[in-house]
Amino acid sequence: MLGFLQSTVLAKGSLSRNLCSARSSVFGEAAGVFRPESPRVLSRNGASKAQFSTKMMAEPIIDLKGKKALVTGIANNRSIAYGIAKALHQAGAEIGVTYLPLNEKMEGKVKDLTLDLEPSLFAPCDVSKPEDIANLSEEIKSKWGTVDIFIHCLAFANREDLTGDFMNTSKDGFNLAMSISTYSLIEVTNALVPLMTDGGSIVTLSYLGAVKVVPNYNVMGVAKAGLEASVRYLAAELGPKQIRVNAVSAGSIRTLASSAIGGIQTMIKHVEENAPLRRATTTEEVGNTTAFLASDAAGGITGQVIYVDSGYEILGATIEK
Repeated sequence: MLGFLQSTVLAKGSLSRNLCSARSSVFGEAAGVFRPESPRVLSRNGASKAQFSTKMMAEPIIDLKGKKALVTGIANNRSIAYGIAKALHQAGAEIGVTYLPLNEKMEGKVKDLTLDLEPSLFAPCDVSKPEDIANLSEEIKSKWGTVDIFIHCLAFANREDLTGDFMNTSKDGFNLAMSISTYSLIEVTNALVPLMTDGGSIVTLSYLGAVKVVPNYNVMGVAKAGLEASVRYLAAELGPKQIRVNAVSAGSIRTLASSAIGGIQTMIKHVEENAPLRRATTTEEVGNTTAFLASDAAGGITGQVIYVDSGYEILGATIEK
């Protein structure tokens, strides 16, 4: 929760929650085109000229046209998963969406929410159930044949394990958090790799609490540490198949789900006052970075954790003003 409890899945009847959302105005009006302003340089006679040629600017930097992208964990329009899906869609990717099959109301909610993404695949999946993962794989094989991009936005921990002392974490709560937040990446990847016949990109979401102590993050920090280690092992194993695996460590983001963490508003205010960019992270930034990692523009990047947190991760200490 913070921009780290990315989304939620039901486990053992527990209602999952989602954490994150996004915008994507950085992309150009044309779908799939991200256009930064052209830097200007001076010629020898002092005249200004564009650094990039017209031909180069005509080529999209983030171009996912022809790619099929599966996005998990969308639960509401403020989720990071939703923001990522929007960024992928605007970059030209064909979108597939999974939803947590709690009830018909949940299915209808996610279906209505994702109408603008025009998903060509819409399937239920509770990752606590191996049969759901197997069915998802078959659904993709039947409708798409192959898949190019897998976005893992799944995390869950019991609310009582996200407050108080970490050493009071229950064994069942620990196992639940690890299963949904960490093992699900391994299990779903294993099911999808046979469908990534032409290489691919897998991106998951992490948070600073994986490597630093964050008040009340507790068991989720351990789960995210395991998730980041899993990224490295999967990247090493799948590299020969030209499948890249990376994580985006998102900064603090105000979401409905993050409100479950004690003191979250104080932490976000601290980030806004002390991060190098003096602001919290936006879901747009997380979405655009994920779209980049999913694209051929990031073809040489694998096994990495990319921080999108306004620079907060680099700090060693702050001074109260």
